[in-house]
Amino acid sequence: MANKEVFLLLLRGAWMMKMQEIRELAKAIGIKTGRLNKLNLIQAIQLSEGNFNCFASAQEGVCDQPLCRWRDDCFTAAKKLRN
Repeated sequence: MANKEVFLLLLRGAWMMKMQEIRELAKAIGIKTGRLNKLNLIQAIQLSEGNFNCFASAQEGVCDQPLCRWRDDCFTAAKKLRN
């Protein structure tokens, strides 16, 4: 796999971050994590980055944010919330 492809996969969030990694990211950008659950924490990060706080809101696997770091995890979370 070419370096450019690896970079794009990482940028998209092709890996699913563990909760501790999400908390560390949030703290690094000044978000108080407290007792926020994963959904609320990621949405807070999205807002702080100037993005829509749309995590876990993808309906029918449709999302217009192809470069979102949370994309893969978002689809999984949205599916769990629907069921």
